Amino acid sequence: MEESKKTTTNNSRRDFIKNAALASSVLIVPRHVLGGVGYTAPSDQLNIAAIGAGGKGISDIKNASVNGRERVVALCDVDFSGSASQSVKNFPNAKLYADYREMLDNEKDIDAVTISTPDHVHGPAAKYAMERGVHCYVQKPMTHNIREARMLTQMARDEKIVTQMGNQGGSNPYLQIVQDWIDSGKIGSVSKVQIWTNRPVWPQGNAFPEPAPSKKPDDLAWDLWLGPSKKIPYTPNIHPFNWRGWWEYGTGALGDVGCHLVDIPFRTLGLHYPKDAECSVGAVYSQMWTPDYHPEGCPASSFITLHFDATEKSKSPIEMTWSDGGIRPAHPDIIPADHDIGGAESANGVLIIGDKGIISTNINDSSPLMPKLYYNDGTTEFGPQTEDFPEPEYGHQRKWVDACKAGFGSKEHRELTSSFDYAGPMTETVLMGNLAIRSYMLRKENAKGRTEYYGRKKLLWDGEKMRITNLEEANQFVGREYRQGWEV
Repeated sequence: MEESKKTTTNNSRRDFIKNAALASSVLIVPRHVLGGVGYTAPSDQLNIAAIGAGGKGISDIKNASVNGRERVVALCDVDFSGSASQSVKNFPNAKLYADYREMLDNEKDIDAVTISTPDHVHGPAAKYAMERGVHCYVQKPMTHNIREARMLTQMARDEKIVTQMGNQGGSNPYLQIVQDWIDSGKIGSVSKVQIWTNRPVWPQGNAFPEPAPSKKPDDLAWDLWLGPSKKIPYTPNIHPFNWRGWWEYGTGALGDVGCHLVDIPFRTLGLHYPKDAECSVGAVYSQMWTPDYHPEGCPASSFITLHFDATEKSKSPIEMTWSDGGIRPAHPDIIPADHDIGGAESANGVLIIGDKGIISTNINDSSPLMPKLYYNDGTTEFGPQTEDFPEPEYGHQRKWVDACKAGFGSKEHRELTSSFDYAGPMTETVLMGNLAIRSYMLRKENAKGRTEYYGRKKLLWDGEKMRITNLEEANQFVGREYRQGWEV
């Protein structure tokens, strides 16, 4: 089917679902009387598919099905012998595919997809789906690079696609506590934000593994797993999880939890694009005086600084710092020494620092947010330290499904906490840290025959034009190169 005709067909079906839902509210005999409590007529069900059915994809597609309220018609994964087999058990009637392009071309009635692949496939898969009028739920980070995030944000608007990024903590009701503390001025003018994590918790900072084609699992479609990345022989210890530590596929510690941690201050302080970025990276020495050099991979630890202009919610310019590899900021004086900062054992957290006090929170994924407010005078306000909500992951996937059925621009759509209109700029901010790290590793031989690391400077960022203005070579990391057939 031609793409324009296919999109029209899908949109017509969506209009039918939306109109059927409206019409059902004026029936003399309610639908639940005809079909039992919780019954949803087949004509009112969304046809959903999963791109990436294992790992996080198991819960993404399961939660999007809303306990069977919606219809899961297809599952796509490059290896159904692994954890994706659980999704097959959950949805035994779904058709199985290895290539999402084939799935989306063959299954013409798909209304929406969850995308829970490694980071390098997020952008290509979302673009392919949106071109066909299919609504998209995309795991964090929304994309592998800044250019993709900007492009897909605009594409969702142009094509009227209902989107949601999988940083489920954005739907955590307790985040409103932090928002209220800031909006009411309880910590005063905010000038500094400190964020940290214990990630990476996977191998990172070492040399890229050696290829071993003979070790490729029989059920793994390796070429499809590579997707937009350059074609290489099968290499062990990358799939299904350790890809996170390699720039070709992953986005490191920032990509793993940055969209959970950075989300808290970015959202509550109303931040936009940063003005600059700089970093330092922990060096590993396998021999005297010569640091190991593995620019193809993420470092074992890093420290990043971003600066933002003042916002409506905070009248002062804001400095945000990020540290990973288990390095955390110093314990503030106004927080008792026997209190954790951030989450349990201070392993992950956010400190929002104002001139009247400090807000401390945990990582906002599915861990308890644990919001705490410490005033300079020694008094405190604590939000709930445990969480018990009726829906998994705060209903983040279900709310997206409801918005898909209500339609683009609907109240349900506008109330989504991480549609691409928000998630795009926030993801760009997270990925700015990675741009700084990769620029930090740029080097060349100078006239004296010595190695010169010429990217180790504060990088000035023109957010609107999406360019580093004082180091042209850094702009290569704004986007990426794609294999033919996988372009974004």
